[in-house]
Amino acid sequence: MDYDLIVIGSGPGGYVAAIRASQLGLKTAIIERESLGGICLNWGCIPTKALLKSAQVFEYINHAADYGINVSDFGVDFQSVIKRSRGVADGMSKGVQFLMKKNKIDVIMGTGKIKKGNIVGVRSGDGSVKDYTSKHRIIATGGRSRELPHLKQDGKKVIGYRQAMVLPKQPQSMVVVGSGAIGVEFAYFYNAIGTKVTIVEYLENIVPVEDEEISKQLLRSLKKSGIAIMTGSNVESIDTSGQGCKVQVKTAVGVETIECDIVLSAVGVSANIENIGLEDVGVKTDNGRVLVDDFYKTNIEGVYAIGDIVKGQALAHVASAEGIICVENIAGHHPQPLDYNNIPGCTYCSPEIASVGYTEKAAKEAGFELKIGKFPFSASGKASAAGAKDGFVKLIFDAKYGELLGAHMIGFNVTELIAEIVVARKLEITGMDLIKSVHPHPTMSEAIMEAAADAYGEVIHL
Repeated sequence: MDYDLIVIGSGPGGYVAAIRASQLGLKTAIIERESLGGICLNWGCIPTKALLKSAQVFEYINHAADYGINVSDFGVDFQSVIKRSRGVADGMSKGVQFLMKKNKIDVIMGTGKIKKGNIVGVRSGDGSVKDYTSKHRIIATGGRSRELPHLKQDGKKVIGYRQAMVLPKQPQSMVVVGSGAIGVEFAYFYNAIGTKVTIVEYLENIVPVEDEEISKQLLRSLKKSGIAIMTGSNVESIDTSGQGCKVQVKTAVGVETIECDIVLSAVGVSANIENIGLEDVGVKTDNGRVLVDDFYKTNIEGVYAIGDIVKGQALAHVASAEGIICVENIAGHHPQPLDYNNIPGCTYCSPEIASVGYTEKAAKEAGFELKIGKFPFSASGKASAAGAKDGFVKLIFDAKYGELLGAHMIGFNVTELIAEIVVARKLEITGMDLIKSVHPHPTMSEAIMEAAADAYGEVIHL
């Protein structure tokens, strides 16, 4: 065999799996057709956060007078904002290149395809194919922007998230179809820098995977910032024949036409499982995902799959965790299967959203008797000092045993708070344990302790 392990795809699932494999003594190669780091580092998690930071800075300047600071003669240089975002992404990709060299992982550029007989074929840019052999092969090919039949992307007027990060000029108006994390993050970014934004959501609540109270709070916040939001609505067609777009939206009261410069389709992610050899070797799939066991082994010996192409949340940190578990199992260790009910989800619009575990609705449907505690950031000293009083922390406990079933937060920097809850749930900490764990003052994290105290009738600052 040329290698002990070949990984196809170098996103946060693939490159993390490759590094862990090298640490465990496996001779490893990784195949990438575009840029090391995959979508997350180059076109997803990292560059979008750079864009959002620019928008946040612009908002700070717009409200500088609220903090006693006088600023004049400022504006958005859209191309400079885009350039900074690309620079951040390029820097992170170079970091992955360094990690590959440090861990003695061979990087093979090209398009990988699994074949029978422990073979991976790699097609280079010139069309030539070279075969490599490996005892184990991990498929980590990630996902792409999902296209709906009536919402075809042309890359110019109807775009996906990749084009939204590198538009040649700032649009004056935009319709965002879909209000998941991608949709609301781009809606916040473009609205903050002056684009007129409308969100169209098919379901009754925006960010529909979140707790309903979080969805309603975000709806109020985004509307307050000037974003138009249409829930329970469906885009029926888009006319791009003119200079801009005419979007036909079916609502509960009839059909409405919205004119805009750009339509951003943010209706989810499709797995990249085509043309990588799955059918050739007999790997089983279901509903567009590869079928795997708890350690990411497919039905074919020596072939594994992780990340967006398997069951579970399509999140970078999930792919990384899956990659580590998969490789440790290959190496003969005994890792625990991943607990998909303890995966944090974060949305980086403003205010931010962070959540983990059961929503209130899901906990009730599961048959739990609940204790629920909430603490608003309007009662937080740190939030008041920061000028960020919107939002709250909501904790859900099992009334019988005190188990922390779920946590849901909306507000400034809450994506940095949610890890405390993930660790607490992993260690099976109870509500009383949280209450008796002293939190530093003044911090946003105090809201977690106070929310737990509220659930048990011991809250101090409400």
